[in-house]
Amino acid sequence: MSKRALITGITGQDGSYLAEHLLAEGYQVWGLTRGQANPRKDRVAKLIPDLAFVDGDLMDQGSLVSAVDLVQPDEVYNLGAVSFVPMSWQQPELVTEVNGTGVLRMLEAIRMVSGLGKSTGGSDGHGQIRFYQASSSEMFGKVVESPQSEQTPFHPRSPYGVAKAYGHYITQNYRESYGVFGVSGILFNHESPRRGAEFVTRKISLAVAQIKLGLQDKLLLGNLDAVRDWGFAGDYVRAMHLMLQQDKARDYVVGTGRMHSVRDAARIAFEAADLDWEEHVVVDPALVRPAEVETLCADYGDARRELGWEPETGFVELMRMMVESDLRQAGLERDHGELLAGASW
Repeated sequence: MSKRALITGITGQDGSYLAEHLLAEGYQVWGLTRGQANPRKDRVAKLIPDLAFVDGDLMDQGSLVSAVDLVQPDEVYNLGAVSFVPMSWQQPELVTEVNGTGVLRMLEAIRMVSGLGKSTGGSDGHGQIRFYQASSSEMFGKVVESPQSEQTPFHPRSPYGVAKAYGHYITQNYRESYGVFGVSGILFNHESPRRGAEFVTRKISLAVAQIKLGLQDKLLLGNLDAVRDWGFAGDYVRAMHLMLQQDKARDYVVGTGRMHSVRDAARIAFEAADLDWEEHVVVDPALVRPAEVETLCADYGDARRELGWEPETGFVELMRMMVESDLRQAGLERDHGELLAGASW
């Protein structure tokens, strides 16, 4: 009998790639959505005949209990979140409710439906719902060592990072207190052509496409010296799945172990379209974060040794993939617009 998985945030970048991966593994997959009118369902549109959806909201405890009870999943992947870090300074309470307390609500739903009580901590997961929490490298924040591993202390530098740290620790607490098979993937930055337009890598690739087609001339960016460990989202969802197939629940860092700056990302993306980035990029101080996280780099040795996981897509390949996708999309939209402009009705 095939396994059943429930994914929150299924219409996001990670959720769509994870749904594809689990369907390929023979799973029955449900996505938690707030009603049927979701503007980002296009990310999973081609999968919809094979997907099921269930109503639920990470801010509504009752809806989560109902969803888990209805689906009776073997695995729950909590990818739903307010994922754009700068927004967390503008709406810190909302980000805390969704990214932090929302994790608690889902864990409570799992505990209630599973009938788990107090435990001495056994987390072998036999016969119970397994839970994956999407933690973040932003929890490391003002790093005390580089690269960062599962043992590196957290020092988050944004309300987003603080909320993610709460979600991480409450997952650990339910594992130790109630025996929930709960794991957290401490994922470093991961991108794709499905990344939201507000994120810097996608902002760059979209701008390159627009500039190449003569639709804009300049790209405004913030701190060009900020350094990240960037990987491909399609690689990272494999690690999520592997974490829930282990005999014992534990947390893992997932990244590439290689650092690149925003400047590198811009240079590579513009070169992919035969453009000179310095002719088009303008630094806007208003785009610099109030408290910047300067350097993040993953030590994913445990994931490599214990999960057998390795990233397969390099950063140059990733940025070129995103530019090529946005060039195709921008070209189609332009051509479609020209056809409409010349049409007679």
